[in-house]
Amino acid sequence: MAQIRIPTPLRPYVDGNEHVTVTGETVGEALKDLVHQYPELEPHLFNNGQLRSFVNVFIGEEDIRYLDGVETAIDEDTQLVIIPSIAGGSTDTY
Repeated sequence: MAQIRIPTPLRPYVDGNEHVTVTGETVGEALKDLVHQYPELEPHLFNNGQLRSFVNVFIGEEDIRYLDGVETAIDEDTQLVIIPSIAGGSTDTY
């Protein structure tokens, strides 16, 4: 089965796990299985059923946005990584 590496900020929603084993034939199916297993994670990844724009998913070093998005095919050996975008900083000038 495929595995998804969970970033540290999201681990409280997956019982502290660094990796979660999931089923599915596409990235989207794997993510749906992930939130099926851990429903509290869903609002952090999805908005109205769509993957949030600030949630980046990689297969190895490949961003799924440059492949087939959530329709990207996976197999049982696939290692997915969720990387949330980090925003912030100040607009103050010094």
